[in-house]
Amino acid sequence: MPELQHGSVLGFDFGMKRIGIAVGDIEIGLAHPLETIHSEVNAVRFARIAELLQQWKPVLAVIGLPSHDDGRAHELAPACLRFGRRVRERFGLRTVWMDERYSSHAASASLNEGGVRGRRQKVMLDQVAAQHILQHYFDEPECAHEPA
Repeated sequence: MPELQHGSVLGFDFGMKRIGIAVGDIEIGLAHPLETIHSEVNAVRFARIAELLQQWKPVLAVIGLPSHDDGRAHELAPACLRFGRRVRERFGLRTVWMDERYSSHAASASLNEGGVRGRRQKVMLDQVAAQHILQHYFDEPECAHEPA
């Protein structure tokens, strides 16, 4: 996979009800939570993603790919792969996948450390999970894989 030198990157934590999104810059190598799309309607989801792509002009999308603790594909993996392909095809954006195992647990722990606990986490948990996925890419880009 050719290494990117500069530009913004969007990270995605895909879910059937919500999509968490994070943003970062390759040169700086730091991911930040951006927002959560709270919709199950694809037209709504992709309209908001289009707006974010226009605003941030990313050179790459990093999408978390869910798997079980033992490495087996998660039941949500096919939908996640389909989502990533749609992002790539609709917007012509290079897309890679990162193992997202434990990203939600890490996000919850980060929020706990910041004093956000219990139900208050629900609003931002997905975007913080996306932040962890994107930071994992920045820290270990060799772990990313591109779609076939």
